[in-house]
Amino acid sequence: QVQVVESGGGSVQTGQSLRISCKISGNFYRVNAMGWYRQIPGKSRDLVAGFSFGGNLLYHTNYANSVKGRFTISRDTPLRTIDLQMNDLKPEDSGLYYCRAEVLLTYTSSLDFFWGQGTQVTVSS
Repeated sequence: QVQVVESGGGSVQTGQSLRISCKISGNFYRVNAMGWYRQIPGKSRDLVAGFSFGGNLLYHTNYANSVKGRFTISRDTPLRTIDLQMNDLKPEDSGLYYCRAEVLLTYTSSLDFFWGQGTQVTVSS
């Protein structure tokens, strides 16, 4: 069984920093992509930052335009844990942050998607 577990988050003031982490565990062939999504009430979950498999053991890094230069995502090898360092936080960064993993359960299977339970980030002005 595959599990995605998040940690970190909390409440800070504008300009401060937070770090959130996500770890995937269980039985699978490969993590194809892993990233952080933000959701605010009444809206869909949007990608904040993540890694996607680019072939030849390489992963591409993706950031939402709104966080470039402020947020940094990092990972371990093989891809099992991702960390999101969030600096110079703004009130518009607030939301429920979800970790999502796209996984190949076996070499020949199609992609499966797993979500974490979400962690709240609140930035006050």
